[in-house]
Formats: sequence, C-alpha cells, structure tokens
Amino acid sequence: MITLVALNARYIHASLGMRYLLANLGALRPRARLLELTIHERPSDVVERILADAPEVVALGCYIWNVEQTLAVARTLAAVAPDVQIVVGGPEVSHETERQPIASVADYVIRGEGDVAFAELAAALVAGERPSAHIIDAAPPDLATLALPYDLYDDDDIAHRVIYVEASRGCPFRCEFCLSALDKGVRAFDETAFLAAMQRLLDRGARHFKFVDRTFNLAIDSAVRILRFFRERLASAGDVLLHFELVPDRLPQPLRDEIAQFPAGSLQFEVGVQSMDDEVNRRISRRQSRERLVDNISFLRERGVYLHTDLIAGLPGESLASFGRGFDQLFALGPAEIQVGVLKRLNGAPIARHDEAFGMIYSSAPPYEVLATADVSFAELQQIKRFARYWDLVANSGNFRSLLPLLCAGDSPFEAFFELSRWLHTQIGQTHSIALDRLAVLLVRFLEAQRGEDSTHVRALLADDYQRSNRSLPRQLGSHDGSERARRRATKPARQRRWLRD
Repeated sequence: MITLVALNARYIHASLGMRYLLANLGALRPRARLLELTIHERPSDVVERILADAPEVVALGCYIWNVEQTLAVARTLAAVAPDVQIVVGGPEVSHETERQPIASVADYVIRGEGDVAFAELAAALVAGERPSAHIIDAAPPDLATLALPYDLYDDDDIAHRVIYVEASRGCPFRCEFCLSALDKGVRAFDETAFLAAMQRLLDRGARHFKFVDRTFNLAIDSAVRILRFFRERLASAGDVLLHFELVPDRLPQPLRDEIAQFPAGSLQFEVGVQSMDDEVNRRISRRQSRERLVDNISFLRERGVYLHTDLIAGLPGESLASFGRGFDQLFALGPAEIQVGVLKRLNGAPIARHDEAFGMIYSSAPPYEVLATADVSFAELQQIKRFARYWDLVANSGNFRSLLPLLCAGDSPFEAFFELSRWLHTQIGQTHSIALDRLAVLLVRFLEAQRGEDSTHVRALLADDYQRSNRSLPRQLGSHDGSERARRRATKPARQRRWLRD
C-alpha cells in the first residue's frame, strides 16, 4: 500500500499536488490511497491513521505552512514504523534541502515537480528495491503526458471544498521574494484536455474554482478562451466563482472585453501589488507599471470583479512610512481586500542577496518572516503584523463595510487604522479568537471615546453593517433585528457575499 498524506491548512482546502501524484501512479494507483487531514491534527493521531492501511510507502508534501507539523509526523512515523519508506517532496524541501530537518528523517527527498519521479521511486520501493540516492532531482515533466487529477475530487470535495486547478505551470518574472523566480519559463497544459476536465467538474456540481497558475493573464489568447468557456456555461451552471492570480499591469483589451461580460461577483482576482514604491520594485527585480496597475484595478473594480490585493511589508529598503504611503495609494483604488503580509525568506529565493546590504534579519523557523531590517525595526514589524491581523478582521472580512470609512478617515487611512490597531492591542492584547460582537463594541468605543465621533452616527453605521449580515446588534449597543434580505447562494464564501450586498 502507498499512502499519500496531505496536511492542509484547513478542511476547505484540497491538495492538488497529492492528487497529481495519485493520478500518475499508473499500475500502482489501485494500491494507493490519499489521506487528507489538517495541520491541526495531533501528529500521533495522523500516524495512527497512516498505519491503519499498513503502507509500505508514505509520501508527505512539505510547504512553508505545514512543514513543522509534517516533520513531527515524519519523526513519529519513523520511530514507530521504521520499515515504512518515507518520501517527502514539495517546495519547502526543493531548495537548501540539506538544512531541512525533515530531509534527514525521510528515506527519500524528491526535489522539483514530483509527478513522474514519485511514480518511478514508488515502483522501485514496492518491488523491494532501495535506490541509493537519498535526494532525487526531478526533471520538469512533459505536461502533455501527465494524467490530469481532477476526476479524483470526490463528491464531498465538490460539495464542501475549494477546487484547485491549473492551466499552466511556471512564471516568466523574477520577483526575488518568490520561488517562481527560479522557474525556467512557463508551460501550458493541453487546453482541450484541460477544458474537458473542467466540464466534467461542472457537470458534477463544482462551482468554486481556484486557479493556481502564477500568471493567468500571461498568455492572453488562452486566458480569454478559458474565461469564455466558463462564461458560456454560467446560464446552466448558475452561481460560479472563479479565482485567478493576475499580473497587475497586464490587462489588454481582449481580456477586458471578456471580463466585462461576467456578472458582478463571478470573478475574483488575486492581484500581487506587493509594493507601490518603484525603487523597491526595481531592487527586487519586479517589473511593474504603476500607471497601468492603477488603470487596471480601477477597470476591474468598476466591472464588479472581487479584488484581493497583496502588499508585502519589510522589503529591502522600504520604510514604515513608504509602506504606509503605498497602502494609502492602494486603498484609494477601492479593492475588496488588501492583504498585508510580512516578507518571508523562502528557501532558495533570491531575496537573500540583500541580507547584508539592508540588514535583513529573518526568523529561523517557518514561515521565516523578516524580524527587522535597516529601515524597519523589530518593534515596527510587530506593529505591522498586528495591523495586518486587525485589518483582516475589520476590513477584509466585510463585516464593517459601513464603519470602515470612519475608521480610516483623515489624510492617511494607514495612519488612522494603525492608531486603531495599537489601541486595540492595548485593550485586548491579542489578535486571534476575538468574537465579532466584542470587536464591534471595541470599534464603537474607539470611535466615540478616542476619536470623539457622534455616537448616534457611529451606531447607525454599525447597525447597517449588522443588518447587511442579518445579525442583531450586540446587547451592549442595543437590540436591532437582522434583515430578512435574501442571501446569495453559498457557493461564494461569506466575505464575497457581504461584498456583493448594497
């Protein structure tokens, strides 16, 4: 038996990588099983589930967000079942492998795309052979020969999980914080076969598709055809949500024309802005036209596209003040979400070349976040992390859309919300496990007591937010019955549904 183990961040996620390994096992596929759990499981419980199948080979996928939990599982498995052959792979162990603790625990490490290499290794192991190479460098497979994994999403996946798909692999850009900077170009899957697989998923009821392509809008003709494929099926498929990652400054007219024909809320674009500082972008080899970025985001917002934008704090040479200016510029464009992240030093990423010149200090533990730079102190980065978490709870969640403009009022939305985030931390000392009603009461208290805002106005705005979500106001603020407005179908996540409401 071959057991493929995926430790996902949450149940709603599904492992595309492990499904590729399973789909390409060939004759060994009937002897293999996919075991999907989450990083919140106890390692001993995960190992118990693994050993229930009495496997000969166990494959573990390693990512920056699960490597610590996966290491604990591997160590436990090696201790209690030393005859089981442990194979690890994934981006976290594909670079600087020798310094990875899990590499010394595993019997074999596959670096790179393991779709074919794992099948070859598994066949040898099941046959009783023990290849001498501990580390196996996998050559990029010919995508035309790979078995697509989409039929391996079962009915429960389709009903309750995000369906991950990819039309291409690789990225042509060289942004130094990203492992895609190491890619040797972009390869596309056969479009006919890919769209046929998408049709089967639609026929089975799949409605939420998340494309993991690094640059979906790189090949414009292909992007247009894929969008048109889904658009032409909206009438029969109903409420579909398509998620793509886009290069922010590349949106030529053919793509705009296709996007404009989608109903509001059907498209979600993840737009990696990362920095609005031109000099910082040049320093990290990121090519980005600010003028086209601004125009494209404005166009997409006007067409009802749900925009998830990303900013990275702690990039080499960027100060807290310049980051704040970039945040304000992006905020003014009105995206649905601004995801504030802190720079991570991914294993193998070229960003490491700036360490000495810009005083980059990183955590040695996953996810390897920057702790301080020559331009941003440790204390400031701690404050940015809290800012990011509170921003996600208040702004990105969509729970306080009416209240947010008041919270961000002034010359600088960043400085206004930064003040709120510092105050919130003094009041509760935490950034997680904050009940919605408790947060609402704190926001009202901040606006009334700290900002001197009119109480009637503040509470009216909050009442509108609660009505939008069909909730009753916290008892501390007075009762208010939730609206009976019809909800959007649940194929769209909660924050997207809230964003669609007037």
